[in-house]
Amino acid sequence: MSEANKKAMIIGLDCAAPKLIFEDWKSHLPNLSKLMEEGGYGKLKSSDPPITCPAWMSMMSSKSPGKLGFYGFRNRKDYSYDKLKFATSASVKEDLLWDVLGRNKKKSIILGVPQTYPPKRINGCLVTSFLTPSTDAQFTYPSFLKEEIKENIGDYIIDVRNFRTEDKDNLLEEIYEMTKVRFKTARYLLDKKPWDFFMMVEMGVDRIHHGFWKYHDKNHPKYEPGNKYENAIKDYYKYVDKEIGTLLERTDDDTLIMVVSDHGAKKMDGGIAINEWLIEKGYLKIKARPNEATRIRDIEIDWDNTKAWAFGGYYSRIFLNVKDREPNGMVKEEEYEQTRDELIKTLEGITDEDGNSLGTRVLKPQEIYEECKNIPPDLIAYFGDLDWRAIGSIYSKPKKYIYANDTGPDDANHDHYGIYISNKSNKKKLSNLDLRDITPTVLDYFGIEIPKDMEGKVINR
Repeated sequence: MSEANKKAMIIGLDCAAPKLIFEDWKSHLPNLSKLMEEGGYGKLKSSDPPITCPAWMSMMSSKSPGKLGFYGFRNRKDYSYDKLKFATSASVKEDLLWDVLGRNKKKSIILGVPQTYPPKRINGCLVTSFLTPSTDAQFTYPSFLKEEIKENIGDYIIDVRNFRTEDKDNLLEEIYEMTKVRFKTARYLLDKKPWDFFMMVEMGVDRIHHGFWKYHDKNHPKYEPGNKYENAIKDYYKYVDKEIGTLLERTDDDTLIMVVSDHGAKKMDGGIAINEWLIEKGYLKIKARPNEATRIRDIEIDWDNTKAWAFGGYYSRIFLNVKDREPNGMVKEEEYEQTRDELIKTLEGITDEDGNSLGTRVLKPQEIYEECKNIPPDLIAYFGDLDWRAIGSIYSKPKKYIYANDTGPDDANHDHYGIYISNKSNKKKLSNLDLRDITPTVLDYFGIEIPKDMEGKVINR
């Protein structure tokens, strides 16, 4: 095949779950099934932590979150107690796949990839992601593309308004409408703009998982047989598969096609109130209990007597109050590793309310990343290996186990493995795949030298 004719297309489905696509619903997804049969597929190891930010940028840079220097949507700005910054495109200092392609005269179309707002200049065109404040902001490159989309597509939808809601009918309607508009935009750009590389990410898969997982998963503690939304996720997957087919129609035999997700999904059994646990064990001291559930950042903390505090979320980031590092630090440098080891041992020993081990894993960033830029957490905790989320709030009365999310209704947590499907594979079932492998594989397909500082490998085709 001619090098000049080669193209590559990545279709990203945020949070798409391997078991649903590879096993449970494969026969209902003809376009994805055909790609699997013609090429290869396998589970794609996510980043640590396995969340949208930093996972997509880890994939596109072939760098770990430590090298990128951000560990979630919000990160500590400095070693003060209250200054945080969002991980926008300005936080991304490493080259991304389309940057390398652009230097090699390849044109890209980028649509909805997380952490692309504010839009940066690329050799091609770009539409930013769900982290964009609204369509009132400048969400395209070039800037005139915003009006072009308005004229030819209509009102572009950045994201659903709130996926943590009890209004499930409206949420379902919004997810479908958002997905419809995204794929309509994708087709328009593919038809009207020159491209060598195309990539889009659809967030609807993530939104429907978090909003509807308990309705379909028979192992979920809140599952009710025969409920109204039992087939909501399955039907949506079928719809997305149909939309994917309309993109595949715009490719030929010289196009490398990948369908990927940044992480998977799984049931959420409950939440561990990590800061309540730290209070009970004496690591965190507060000056007074609130009258109602209150976020840790709104609690008055006795920093002079606090050793550790934590952020909640799908996983927990735990920070030590280190002497000469934090303003009122009390953990001495020579006690730092001992304190971390104590916390790991105790956190991994947390049981459920019946005394059964949760199987929690706690990681030291310095042991999983070659480099830790900016301010990493001191520990990363996966409660129940992500069957339980971390609850950051503090309550009027102490409680360690929470069975309702403190940020709104949410049925699912993230899983460590997403999906990888490619039409260009000589091996049907692939293993040992890492999301950092995607960018080197695309560069290799184009015959472009892979930068030496990329951490991934070329997936054997």
